Amino acid sequence: MATFISNNPAETEAIGRLFAKDVGLGSVLALQGALGSGKTQFVKGLVAGVGSSAPVTSPTFTIAHEYPGGRLPVYHFDFFRIEDRQSAMRLGLDDYFFGDGVSVVEWADRFPEFIPELARWLDFEIRSETTRAIKTK
Repeated sequence: MATFISNNPAETEAIGRLFAKDVGLGSVLALQGALGSGKTQFVKGLVAGVGSSAPVTSPTFTIAHEYPGGRLPVYHFDFFRIEDRQSAMRLGLDDYFFGDGVSVVEWADRFPEFIPELARWLDFEIRSETTRAIKTK
């Protein structure tokens, strides 16, 4: 278990770029943490770190975004607005999780039963107005 400290959004993105070095085909990152804790900023760095120039936005309302153009495609999910198990099942997550890219799930703790056993969990914590902690499990 490791803890990364970020003092601003650029540092959170840099941590995401660092994680991009270690992801490969079929990697799944399960993110959990409060609103505003830096999850989407982290994904911006991860997407840039795999070499994609795609603009990253939160998939809160669309549930899923795909970012092509890097060494691996990144599939970005947000479970925040998913109401129930049936809605989560309809996403066809296994096709992404065991497919040709990297999957990142924000609010993964809402439906942990859908997250693969080998996923890497990251806990985002607000420490102050500007400071965030990202803990890996």
